[in-house]
Amino acid sequence: MKNPFNIPDPEFADQVKQYSNPIPSRTALIQFLEKENKLLKLESIALKIGIQNDEQFEGLRIRLRSMVRDGQLLVNRRGGYGIRAKLALIQGQVSAHPDGFGFLVSKELDEDAFITPKQMRMVMDGDVVLADVQPAQKGNGKHDAFIVEVLQRAHATVAGRLVDEEGLAYLKADNSKIGDIMIPREAMGSAKHNDYVTVSIKKYPEKHRPAYGEVIAILGQQLNHELSMQLTIVSEGLPHEWPEAVENYRNQIPKVVDEKSIGSHKDIRHLPLITIDGADARDFDDAVYAEPTEHGYRLLVAIADVSSYVVPGTPLDKEAYNRGTSVYFPGKVIPMLPLELSNGICSLNPNVDRLSMVCDMYINGAGEIMSYEFYRGLMHSHARVTYDEAWAFLDQGDNSKQWSEKVTDSLQHQYHLFKILQQEKHARGGIEFNSTDVFIHIGEDGMVDDIQPYERNDAHKLIENFMISANVCAAKFIEKHGVPASFRCHNQPPESKVKDLRAFLKGLGVTPNFKDNPTPKDLAKLLNQIQHREDKKLIEQVMLRSQSLATYEAENAGHFGLALSHYAHFTSPIRRYPDLMVHRAIDHILYHKGEEYRYSPARAEEMNKQCSMTERRAENASREVDARLKCLFMQQYIGEEMVGTVSGVTRFGLFVQLDQYQVDGLVHVTSLPNDYYNYDSIKHQLTGERGGNIYRLTDKIAVKIAAVDLDDRKIDFDFVAKLNAEGETVLSKEIIKPKTKKQKGKKYKLKKSAKGNKHKK
Repeated sequence: MKNPFNIPDPEFADQVKQYSNPIPSRTALIQFLEKENKLLKLESIALKIGIQNDEQFEGLRIRLRSMVRDGQLLVNRRGGYGIRAKLALIQGQVSAHPDGFGFLVSKELDEDAFITPKQMRMVMDGDVVLADVQPAQKGNGKHDAFIVEVLQRAHATVAGRLVDEEGLAYLKADNSKIGDIMIPREAMGSAKHNDYVTVSIKKYPEKHRPAYGEVIAILGQQLNHELSMQLTIVSEGLPHEWPEAVENYRNQIPKVVDEKSIGSHKDIRHLPLITIDGADARDFDDAVYAEPTEHGYRLLVAIADVSSYVVPGTPLDKEAYNRGTSVYFPGKVIPMLPLELSNGICSLNPNVDRLSMVCDMYINGAGEIMSYEFYRGLMHSHARVTYDEAWAFLDQGDNSKQWSEKVTDSLQHQYHLFKILQQEKHARGGIEFNSTDVFIHIGEDGMVDDIQPYERNDAHKLIENFMISANVCAAKFIEKHGVPASFRCHNQPPESKVKDLRAFLKGLGVTPNFKDNPTPKDLAKLLNQIQHREDKKLIEQVMLRSQSLATYEAENAGHFGLALSHYAHFTSPIRRYPDLMVHRAIDHILYHKGEEYRYSPARAEEMNKQCSMTERRAENASREVDARLKCLFMQQYIGEEMVGTVSGVTRFGLFVQLDQYQVDGLVHVTSLPNDYYNYDSIKHQLTGERGGNIYRLTDKIAVKIAAVDLDDRKIDFDFVAKLNAEGETVLSKEIIKPKTKKQKGKKYKLKKSAKGNKHKK
């Protein structure tokens, strides 16, 4: 088809392939507007380029709006379109601060630009905007952002607590970064003061007017486990209801694997593959099997073949992409896929046939992967094993579950292989930070019963190592064949953080064996170097905080923390969309190599940005729910004293994590022994000018639970005493009254309260 329009279009042939009634491409429209050198309305553009019918006009309107949303074009209030780049504007996302100011976050900026409180009146946290970024008038090296246009609003609904007092009603948003939203009387419905509600925004904020909204749902008034999750779901914008098209599809999801669906899947049901997961797991992504070979081990990692059931472009696939990942809360999960898939036909449940994507590896005695093969497999899980059961067998020989000899033999081989892989990981410099997770137990009344540390054993690490091996092979395979997919990338620490880390270590008398660009092996050596120091936890904390965040990328950049040149997420397609992208790429290479691949490099890049965003959204949501539940739990201990560890140091005080419950709270600087305190960001410490008291990361502190703020998810502690390694009180050097000999060096003893929880009396 010949280009019928009045402007040249180098991509018109591609437009013809994609659309029945093609219009000029984005490239052609940008070239046209650049030549015009002025803002043009939609009607003028259509007339000048020769749009011929209503369908083309509507297509042009949609394309121009998409280009505005993506930051290529700018549209002014009179509807004029122009080239954004020519106007030297920056597209970015607003990151608001509870105190009223904010920052413009953009990849186009070396550092975030400051947004004044006056400018922030027009926007809300998370909005995507175009801004004019200029050097600050104060000349301090920072930049100021002046908002020109809001491209995309982040919030259509907001959850929070309704305040109705002194004739004025407004929503105190659950997200403290979002300002108050005014609620007209006629828009309150039956909601009352202090109700937790969901509000639909009717008018967004402007310079001289706050946002207005209407109550659309009353969530409750008594804050508990369920309400905590509901508030977070709305605040974080988590998709949690299935669209009608997906609901209609549920009945079509098969319950069992039939002969028709087996197709090209290789029959490996004779191999005693097993799943090893947590005791509360309901969806099983991965199964493993190992056997010895002449030169090492054969390792099979079989992953649920989700790509056989989730077809690209279908409503089910679109919703999975929209969710991006499953979101885990205590006692509840918002799944990426319907339970009929995630807990049913896609879950590698025991004693049933399942379709899988298999990574079949041969690993030598040094832990090196000598060869690997991917194929679709028909498998049969021979046992569902928990981490604790696996470790009880491997550590103590406990086989109370009476697994078959094939299963126990495979478990023994897996453990031997795990030890080899651990040695290889240490040799290449893979970094292992010690961390403690917690398990929040919810009672029948919907309240938190207990918070306990969640300990990792070698069974956890075994599965982790096997998954890493399969992920490495997947990354190498898709890169080798040049198919656009998703890589899990982790960059080396930023230069500024490395500089701070070196200065911090120097202050402790530790000489690191690296300069500005440490390798993973350098950091691993440092971790090994400090293992016998009393302040090793402090150093590990600072090292961890110096690391970059991992992201999903369309191009492989390696994984710094794991010291790997290739890494991709392949092992959890039930709960992560990037893994599903990797499965589709592998499937294309294996079974459809001669065909055109569905995703272009540009599309893959766009999808990876979405996956990184949904991952951060899910992590934020999980943290918010955990923080609120911890606050609910700690209300019962107001006034009691407990021991904790300093987990953060700021200019205004110390963040302390309670040893017993792993709950964080703030000891404000005014609660410390009376003194003037100097903050050292490099050493992560506060130092008293007169008394010389020093408080830094990992110090042991005795505190009193002073206050709990459920709205802001904050807990305040009062300082009681600093403790040494033996649990003895370290007396303040600013002595106000003489201490008796009896008081000196007294033990800070803990005793059981009536509720059975440790505290100091």
